[in-house]
Amino acid sequence: MLSIDVYTSDYKPIAAPMPGWDARRRATWPASTATLIHGRREAVLVDALITEREARDLTEWIRAKDKVLTTVYVTHGHGDHFLGLPVVLEAWPDAEAVALPEVVPYAEEQLGGPYLAYWESLFPGGLPARPVVPKPLAGEVIGVDGHEVRPVRVGQSDTDPSTVVHVPDLDAVVGGDVAYNGIHMWLAQTDRAARARWRRALDTVEALRPATVVAGHRHPAAEDDDAARVLAASRRYLADFDDAVEAGADAAAVIRTMTALHGDRGNPYTLFVSATAQYAQPAGTGTAD
Repeated sequence: MLSIDVYTSDYKPIAAPMPGWDARRRATWPASTATLIHGRREAVLVDALITEREARDLTEWIRAKDKVLTTVYVTHGHGDHFLGLPVVLEAWPDAEAVALPEVVPYAEEQLGGPYLAYWESLFPGGLPARPVVPKPLAGEVIGVDGHEVRPVRVGQSDTDPSTVVHVPDLDAVVGGDVAYNGIHMWLAQTDRAARARWRRALDTVEALRPATVVAGHRHPAAEDDDAARVLAASRRYLADFDDAVEAGADAAAVIRTMTALHGDRGNPYTLFVSATAQYAQPAGTGTAD
């Protein structure tokens, strides 16, 4: 029998918000999850957070489960989901960090040049040393005590390519950044066409008929991980953002509209960056979430 436990790392202050952000307000990085899928003896971790401190807290949380960590699976190539890998792998040196082959080059890109400088500017002195790139997963499934968990290609989320992890035994999907739960969605790297593809990715997840969807960015006080609610809310947010951009004259107008509709979601800095990107640069050139 498999079980799922979710570790949620809270909102984190960032040191270098985008120009134009109101300096009187604290800019934060969204709360993030790392999910442990485990059986009687073995465990697989989905995503590994970003800062050294939170990765060490995550490691202690895993230790308390008293399981052998065999695999860390990375859902997509954004650094805030895997820069914590060195800390986790130091604790379990026999564990293997993997991603689907098409995701690996995007993860590699995050460790050089402007991307790594971006992450370091947000969390100066806070990232683990000697970053690790996940290896290509061999095969289509990951075993946990004789049970299968299945990476599923979905294409677009807040980046493309993206994947989720299907746990058929539990009617559960660990969703990376395909669905968000109670937090503004990172749309800085999308245009209208990409957001249409993102909705098709939500269709792919829905077709798996999960009862539970664990979002990669989840408000610490989210009411639950109910799949129908999380998927519907993510779909609604994308549609409302499309409408707001079409109707709005500038980023400020989009922010006002989305705040009126979704002001209960956490991390308004994400909304600021997403709205600003629609007017300041071509979609796809923003940094990562």
